[in-house]
Amino acid sequence: MSHDHMDMPMPMPKANTTAMHNMATMHMTFFWGKDVVMLFNDWPNGKLGMYILALAFVFVLAVAVEFFSVFTTIKTGAYTISGCLTQAFVYGFRMGLAYLVMLSVMSYNLGVFIVVVVGHAAGFFLVKYRLSLKTKDDPV
Repeated sequence: MSHDHMDMPMPMPKANTTAMHNMATMHMTFFWGKDVVMLFNDWPNGKLGMYILALAFVFVLAVAVEFFSVFTTIKTGAYTISGCLTQAFVYGFRMGLAYLVMLSVMSYNLGVFIVVVVGHAAGFFLVKYRLSLKTKDDPV
């Protein structure tokens, strides 16, 4: 008598309607639309005005990441402890902003993705343009 049960099908798990409902709202591919959850539960909550506000918020976050990226190249002191602590604080703050931007993109919403890329590009342009004006005024 064989005790091999390899040919027996496994029973299907009972359907949990709550788990299935939550899985339906989690996207694993890019999609268009205002019905997205970013960073916090129920935000922007499917409302067009809140979605536009969320896009503006993520745009500002992406620009801020680029602005804070240039701060570490600015000399705050001759390697004093306070200068190093200031740079470490700014670096930690910039990394926190960068992770918020990354988590926003992980919503897989194309609008969010486009706004983040445009925000990074705009921030990079503004930072480089500002630096080019400084070097033009001070050719040293």
